[in-house]
Amino acid sequence: MPEAVQYRVSMPRPHSHLFEVTAVFPAGPEVLDAVLPVWTPGSYLVREYARHIQDVTATDSQGEPLPVQRADKRTFRVRAGGESVTLRYRVYANELTVRTSHLDGSHGYFNGATLFLYTEATRNLEHRVQVTAPEGWRAFSALDQKNGTFVAPDYDTLVDSPFEVGPHTPLTFVAAGVPHEVIVWGDTVPDPEKLTADLQRVCETEARLFGGLPMRRYVFLVYLADKGRGGLEHQASTALLFPRSALQSTRGWEDFLTLAAHEYFHLWNIKRIKPRALVPFDYSQENYTTLLWAFEGMTSYYDNLFVRRAGLMSAQRYLTRLGETLTTLHGTPGRRVQTLADASLMSWIKHYRPDENSANSAISYYLKGEVVCALLDLEIRRATGDAKGLDDVVRLLWQRYGDGSGVPENGVEAAVSEVAGRDMTAFFDRAVRSTEELDYSVFSHVGLEVGFRVRESTSDKGGTPPPSRKSTEKPKGWLGLGLKGSATVASVAEGSPAMEAGLYPEDEVVALDGYKVDGAGLVSRCEDRRPGETVRVTLFRRDKLMELVVVLGQKPADVAYLTRADKPTEAQKAAFQAWLGTAWDDAVG
Repeated sequence: MPEAVQYRVSMPRPHSHLFEVTAVFPAGPEVLDAVLPVWTPGSYLVREYARHIQDVTATDSQGEPLPVQRADKRTFRVRAGGESVTLRYRVYANELTVRTSHLDGSHGYFNGATLFLYTEATRNLEHRVQVTAPEGWRAFSALDQKNGTFVAPDYDTLVDSPFEVGPHTPLTFVAAGVPHEVIVWGDTVPDPEKLTADLQRVCETEARLFGGLPMRRYVFLVYLADKGRGGLEHQASTALLFPRSALQSTRGWEDFLTLAAHEYFHLWNIKRIKPRALVPFDYSQENYTTLLWAFEGMTSYYDNLFVRRAGLMSAQRYLTRLGETLTTLHGTPGRRVQTLADASLMSWIKHYRPDENSANSAISYYLKGEVVCALLDLEIRRATGDAKGLDDVVRLLWQRYGDGSGVPENGVEAAVSEVAGRDMTAFFDRAVRSTEELDYSVFSHVGLEVGFRVRESTSDKGGTPPPSRKSTEKPKGWLGLGLKGSATVASVAEGSPAMEAGLYPEDEVVALDGYKVDGAGLVSRCEDRRPGETVRVTLFRRDKLMELVVVLGQKPADVAYLTRADKPTEAQKAAFQAWLGTAWDDAVG
């Protein structure tokens, strides 16, 4: 049996934020090239993890020093002479995200792509990890353990199994016959019993779609921080970053459950059913596919739906949240510039690298993908008389590609057409391969319509109908600015009055018509004016005081909501119940 690659990870000085790693590679080639990934699966951005490696040394099997040459940004070259090589190095870790690594006096979290050098020659060998933790700390990972050593069958599995090390007491539950652990860092959960009970219901709801779970054990790594929200999926675990204060509210708890449901659904959709373009992963560069909209957008569609199916979200709340998603989509001018397929392909330079013009030039494949998958579900239901839906597409993909062989670029479209029983090319041409507005008429199948209204305030997320007001209410003036901080311009909408007048991102607005104003006041005072009226905006640009004249436009009706049909048929009511599992009269206000 071939020897394993062995690592030891220690953290003797947590306050230094330095993990100390020893990597032992078995005897092999004359020249050993030890490399680090430039990205991590699930997060499609070249992050250059090697920039955090320092103090690299090498020794041979006798402990004698060997010279180490930095061959390129990610490669450490050692002339090994065919013998085993031991590398010792340190990795700086002070970035608390699910895609990076973090070490301080309270814990250590490491994502394997940031920490473990590997060689292509040994990539498919067994990889073993020993963790030397500070006193009172324990190491947690979804990997199997043998005699205190974590064991991965290959490097890909190791990279897909993050570690959390700290003085934690795990919460536990069993879902679909599989043990689950929840490791929480950063604060105590307000109601641990509710957390495990709700997660159990979500996990079992997802397992029912596939007839069981694809792993023997699962670990939730939960990071409760002051800010930030995100998750990263893995083969048998997930890392979730969530603001601790949000768990105190009903909406925040709901948001946490949808985040957990999203990452858990990735157990199937991307971890096992994956684009063929990612088989195998190339850790040295970008891996391109046009299918991220299906793997992330579909997962975004299902995250709310699974929480709904688990009985932890009402049907009306589900519809409100879907309306909020539609609102975000229609508040993004970039939907008219970038197709969904291109958004997937260009994620490496667009989605994870947003700037002040991103809203004008790009669309999120999560966001539009979610809406497109909702429409797909309804299109399939309409085409089959509600005998089938998107669930059947997912199960077909699982049956056909769940072995990890990879979905071809046309595989999702082919599966949808097969389940729908008709050619769906026209739908995909419009929704995925063009920048045309989406066709929402299919909502009529379940007795719903999409409506639009004007945003009521900067905190208006949409999803709800307009309040009852007299039809004589005057139109509101509109600048077309996104603001940050007190009154700094964050973005300028394409074709807006602000853009036409020459306002720029990073301008600091100080007055309107000669009177001091902050961001909220700027918006509200412009809304008090009529479209076509002129205002004077005083601002600082690179410390220079300026005044610009702006002709206000009419505030657009880009806030979306779902509303019931006036006279739904019995067929529409039945289709609604088949879709959301609730009687029409009980769910739609």
